Amino acid sequence: MLTSRFLDPRGASTHLQDGSSRSIRDAEFCYPRPIGRPGTEAASSGVEGGEGGVVVRQAAFRIPARLGLAIGLLLASIAGEARASGLQAEGRRPNIVVVMLDDLGFSDLGCYGGEIQTPNIDGLAADGLRFTRFYNASRCCPTRASLLTGLYPHQVGLAQNGRDLGRDGATIAELLREHGYQTAMAGKWHLSETSPIDGKPDGLRQLAWLDHQADFDRPFADVRSYPINRGFDRHYGPIWGVVDYFDPFSLVEGTEPVREVPDDFYLTDAITAKSVDYIHTMSREDRPFFLYVAHCAPHWPLHARPEDVARYRDTYRDGWHALRASRYRRQVAMGLIDPVTHPLPELDGRGPDWDALDHAGREHQAALMAVHAAMVDRVDQGVGAILQALRETGREQDTIILVLADNGASPERYLERGFDRASRTREGKPIRYEAPFQPGSEETWGYIGSWWANAANTPFRYWKAESFDGGCHTPLIVRWPKGLQAARGATADRLGHVIDVMPTCLELAGVDYPARYDGRVLKPLEGESLTPTLAGRPRQDRRTLYFEHEGGRAVIEDGWKAVAQARGYWQLYHVAEDAAETRDRAADEPERLAELTAAWRSWASRVGAPIPARDGQP
Repeated sequence: MLTSRFLDPRGASTHLQDGSSRSIRDAEFCYPRPIGRPGTEAASSGVEGGEGGVVVRQAAFRIPARLGLAIGLLLASIAGEARASGLQAEGRRPNIVVVMLDDLGFSDLGCYGGEIQTPNIDGLAADGLRFTRFYNASRCCPTRASLLTGLYPHQVGLAQNGRDLGRDGATIAELLREHGYQTAMAGKWHLSETSPIDGKPDGLRQLAWLDHQADFDRPFADVRSYPINRGFDRHYGPIWGVVDYFDPFSLVEGTEPVREVPDDFYLTDAITAKSVDYIHTMSREDRPFFLYVAHCAPHWPLHARPEDVARYRDTYRDGWHALRASRYRRQVAMGLIDPVTHPLPELDGRGPDWDALDHAGREHQAALMAVHAAMVDRVDQGVGAILQALRETGREQDTIILVLADNGASPERYLERGFDRASRTREGKPIRYEAPFQPGSEETWGYIGSWWANAANTPFRYWKAESFDGGCHTPLIVRWPKGLQAARGATADRLGHVIDVMPTCLELAGVDYPARYDGRVLKPLEGESLTPTLAGRPRQDRRTLYFEHEGGRAVIEDGWKAVAQARGYWQLYHVAEDAAETRDRAADEPERLAELTAAWRSWASRVGAPIPARDGQP
């Protein structure tokens, strides 16, 4: 069984492992299984099942009576209600649920042109808004940092992956909790500094740690950086960024490691199950809640349940060019894009193209993409279970849900064990990195690679980590039954970025962004609230967005985008007319390019982003 070891989240400002001696007691909660697909069994969470539901033993905590705290929370709630946005449903501050997918292609979801079965997310889009010009920070850690703080990643210590989330910005959870919200997170954190044992990524001790053969009596990172110490009352999920979905490394509940999981465990289902559990638990109180559902899927390794993979066994046998063409046609047909402003670029990829592969190679590639699709499918099933929990608790109507991705589909292919990539399963079976193999099980470590990644990001160029739109252009779906005033099922072409999530949450909760938090001066917010768009007001795009990740860089302003790859020169695109970045206008508009790149350098200096030594034109 899954066992949680939560400490009282308000009993101390910081929760450390040596505080786990506080008294706890077990409590059982029953919740429905994730919604399955027609003709399949309901999804299993990897925890013990009962008749018609799943029972999880969750350690609870006794909260001593604290009159001062109770009064403080009541006053904060009342004050928040008084300041809250006019968008609120019947004067009630909304619950907020943010669902993050990892390495999702822009066109993977059905409502963004994909063939993957995502009826629950598609239903949110039909009853909400789909944003068509929304951006992230191109990579896992930077995007998550920006989403939670409303700042660019460089401002909070995440110019690179694998660092602690800095204290120059507060998180959504920290600020909402101070004003009466309950807060919970299920899923991937990836905002703590992670380092290999003895400084050796492929050392024997590091591999033993990854392979669940030893724990060396050390936490996965500094526990002061864990979600439980960044504003979340509850957290269940991995601290590191890469995991075996059937037996994840760095899995914690609160600050306590989860050392064993059931035989039928699957991480996506466990994240869903815990989210459902949190909704039922938090709904017992007459206070709103903020729930952050941070999936690992469909990030590599390609691991999925066989019944999900079976639905896509024959789907991708025509190859990546056919997939890109079919998704593009659907996007045009549904009115998501205009072929005039979104001409389809040539597909990019590394290594042999589809026609150069033999039959075995094509079959292997089709199988890899089938597992990717199955992973997205399973996330959607989990969204269905979350929606069901909101209905059962009477919270659906006054809950705003946001669904988005941390970056585009990934071209990455790491073929060596080490750092965050295991060498063996817990039972000692070796993990295969090199094809051929049948992908999907924990004994294989598969990737979709660059060709599929670019096809998944249709209609854009490139992939994860790039500042071209294939790396940083994300779907965003927002649904709020009682509060949304814009037309249901419409698309919103407002220019936005994940830095806008924090100010949106604060405005909806009636919370002012403070100048200081926990004794530290906070950097001013960089994002803008999305509430005018939710209210159906005309968009205003007089803003500038900036990007930088590992040398890739970009700036968007007034319908133009200057962009460069790492160690590359600046290119210029009139994205108002050429959103797919197909016609470089740098030679035609040198003055405009100079203005944009000067603005980017000024921004980079302000936020601490690296400026390449050769940051000009040839």
